[in-house]
Amino acid sequence: MADRVPYIEYVPAVPTPPKILRVAAYARVSADKDAAFHSLEAQTEYYEAYVRGHEDWQLAGIYSDDGISGTVITRPEFQRLLEDCRAGKIDLVVTKSITRFARNTVVLLETARELKSLGIDCYFEKENMHSISPDGELLLTFLAMYAEEEARSASENQKWRIRKRFEKGQPWVGRMLGYRLGDGKLEIVPEEAEIVRQIFAMYMSGMSMLAIAKQLNAEGVPGPASSLWNRITVMRILTNEKYAGDMVLQKTYRPDFRTKKHVTNHGQVRKYEVKGSHEAIITKEQFEAVQLERARRNAHNARKNVPGGSEPKYLFTGLISCGQCGGSYIHRSAGKGKYKHPIWTCQRYFDLGKATCSAKAIPEYILIEKTKEVLGLGAEDALGRELLLSKVKKIIVPEPHQLVFNMQDGTTVTMPWQHRSRRESWTPEMREAARKKALAQKQKKEVKE
Repeated sequence: MADRVPYIEYVPAVPTPPKILRVAAYARVSADKDAAFHSLEAQTEYYEAYVRGHEDWQLAGIYSDDGISGTVITRPEFQRLLEDCRAGKIDLVVTKSITRFARNTVVLLETARELKSLGIDCYFEKENMHSISPDGELLLTFLAMYAEEEARSASENQKWRIRKRFEKGQPWVGRMLGYRLGDGKLEIVPEEAEIVRQIFAMYMSGMSMLAIAKQLNAEGVPGPASSLWNRITVMRILTNEKYAGDMVLQKTYRPDFRTKKHVTNHGQVRKYEVKGSHEAIITKEQFEAVQLERARRNAHNARKNVPGGSEPKYLFTGLISCGQCGGSYIHRSAGKGKYKHPIWTCQRYFDLGKATCSAKAIPEYILIEKTKEVLGLGAEDALGRELLLSKVKKIIVPEPHQLVFNMQDGTTVTMPWQHRSRRESWTPEMREAARKKALAQKQKKEVKE
């Protein structure tokens, strides 16, 4: 039997139409650099023209962080960019250079790897490099190490300059209520100095810091940096020795150039005390009297409110931030008697009212339920503070009925929530009390009839 000769028909390939890439532009702007990128309008104009130059590109958005270091990952627009990438809204990220994207090696590589796993490429204009290319990660590693070392060097140079000023008894920051820096010395601003004297006098008259803040806001007195007054801004003035003519320099320091976080100096680095460095706004006797009065009030409040003088540590203390005003959420109680229950509310709203912040209170049971859900815990599992702090870095309340969990591993989780209905929130004891009350009212009505 003769071998059969197979018939082969060649089918021509059908060209795939080019995919329209959704391109996002990221820019990190500093006040003294990148003048062409300094305004959002300039960035928008530049990137719109840049994207128009590519037929298969479509601008998906421009993300810009102003004046925030590239060594940290907690940049609002950078985080928004990552969220949109995870949501499948972006195919390509374009940025001016690696240093604009991140100066921290770990941040850069982890971000590039995550985006690569999502099929998203990053293009760095200055280096003319794609992160998704075969050699992309290797090049990124070397370039990021160089950028990080450059940031470390800049940080050390800045520390050296600050330290030299401190050794001469000169402050580094010269703008504060009542003073401006001129020729290396603090000079009094008369109209602002009167506000400082008023605050010290009000406190010694018996007013609380919160009451002082409310009165200053009611009178329209501008606060530091043109913001509203609150308990913290008043406290900072009452405890600032500069108003008595002395200076303590390097009260805080930054142990890590990557995070830029200020840490209170408890002796870890040298402090500089300068006596009689400039003209005082208040006398040393007035300043010392206020410090003694603060200590007396603190001791009184500790004895009155906290047995043993130790402040209780609530589960979410220091973890919840208000997305509307930037304030911290504090533990409060709502309801009366047997209906009393814990809630968390924005401190600025609680202190200064709706004119400052309109954030809503959140019942603690909601926070516990949603946190357990984020952590993958069951209703019966215990949620302790140690476990909470090991997993959650921050909880932000951007708007009513929404929680955004910033996790320790750099990810974010958004959780909506709703109040339980009245029927669902009632305990058996509450139902029994309501039943007895209704029965008593019915019997009372029958007796009258």
